[in-house]
Amino acid sequence: MKKEIHPQNYRPVLFIDNSNDAEFVISSTVNTTETGKAKDGKTYPLYRLEITSASHPFYTGTEKALDTAGRAERFRAKQAKSQKSKK
Repeated sequence: MKKEIHPQNYRPVLFIDNSNDAEFVISSTVNTTETGKAKDGKTYPLYRLEITSASHPFYTGTEKALDTAGRAERFRAKQAKSQKSKK
C-alpha cells in the first residue's frame, strides 16, 4: 500500500435520515460541524441525509403512486396557454 494517501479522519459518524429519523453509525471521512447522541448513548459527529435505505422506496418496498393520468393534459394546457400569450 502507498503511504500517506489514505484519509486521516476516518472515524465513526452518526448519520440521520431527515425523512424518518433513522440512525446509522458508520465509519466515514465526511466533514461535519454538528455532533449528536446516538441510541447507544455515545456522542458522534453528526451528518444529516435526505434519503437513505431506510426511507427509499426501492429498499422499503413501498412505492408512492404518481399522478400520471393528467400529466400530459396539464402539459398540453400549459403549452396552449403559452402559445396564446406569444401571439
